[in-house]
Amino acid sequence: MESRAIAKHIKISPRKAGIVANAVRGKKVGIALNILKFSNLKAAKLIDKVVRSAVANAENNYNMDVDSLFIKRICVDQGPRLKRFMPRAMGRASKILKPSSHITIILDEK
Repeated sequence: MESRAIAKHIKISPRKAGIVANAVRGKKVGIALNILKFSNLKAAKLIDKVVRSAVANAENNYNMDVDSLFIKRICVDQGPRLKRFMPRAMGRASKILKPSSHITIILDEK
């Protein structure tokens, strides 16, 4: 049985979050939470929150053993971009794109 948690519209670029996701992909949940705890990146805190949510879903909804869980799949997809404009010289404007991410985590038992 698989447990899943999804966080949508997270205000971080998928490229930055993907670096942290690659660090914990395929690891046991306890080891992954330890890696995320001691990482000083913003994405680590966001992914930590989603992993804890997936663990809670596994424990409460599917009665899975928390000690035997591992991260089967972690996916960071691109979400919608906020489009903003910054005034420039001589009446021009330049576009600013603020990216967002969708983080999906699937846990499974060994």
